[in-house]
Amino acid sequence: MRLLGLDPGLGATGWGMIEFEHGRLSHVAHGVVLTDRTRSLAERLVQLADGLEAVLVTHRPEEAAVEETFVNRNPLSTLKLGQARGITLLVPARAGLPVAEYLPNLVKKTVVGTGHATKEQVQMMVRMLLPGLRTEGAPSAGADAADALAVAICHAHHRQTKARLDAARHPTTALAARR
Repeated sequence: MRLLGLDPGLGATGWGMIEFEHGRLSHVAHGVVLTDRTRSLAERLVQLADGLEAVLVTHRPEEAAVEETFVNRNPLSTLKLGQARGITLLVPARAGLPVAEYLPNLVKKTVVGTGHATKEQVQMMVRMLLPGLRTEGAPSAGADAADALAVAICHAHHRQTKARLDAARHPTTALAARR
């Protein structure tokens, strides 16, 4: 299954694409959608939507996951981030993908083992968990792409756990689905 992780931001939205098959993770691609700070908010949101649509067309994910955001001290920054996050939810949903959301602390706990991990710890674990990801430093697109890959990894683990729980609750349905 191909999964897209998204780390929303108005200036830079990180994205990471992974494959998850039979409990194994592999890196597909990652990057950042950048917006032009000299443009209006509306134009930047269009740039973000266009960039994410290009990622969907190029890499064809089957599901997406978006990191939820915390409230900042600056209300205007929080509002702008919320609008960018809305685009990251809208674009994959309009493409017909299921979209999951995860709190940053849950992403860190799932990937690193502690909800208060540093960005460096997250990046290190992302490199360890994804065979084929370049190991020199962080992913080439930086912390935003590493965070997005972490969101995708988190989603892979949580969807696998949910599938196992569903199978345990409804064994006849799970057996019929395998046939």
